[in-house]
Amino acid sequence: MASTLLLAFALMLVIEGLLPFIAPRVWREAFRRAIELNDGQVRFVGLTSMLVGLVLLVIVNS
Repeated sequence: MASTLLLAFALMLVIEGLLPFIAPRVWREAFRRAIELNDGQVRFVGLTSMLVGLVLLVIVNS
């Protein structure tokens, strides 16, 4: 279980690092726009991200 969690965390770091590595200007602009969002919008993005992740987990584990 712990090794699977570490593998998932490592994959997340690789995926998160792709955009700043490949297109730093685009990443910086996206980050600037994210900072301008209000708390409700940030929460909605977080909730949507979690729900999509959960759906993917259910699909992959089926």
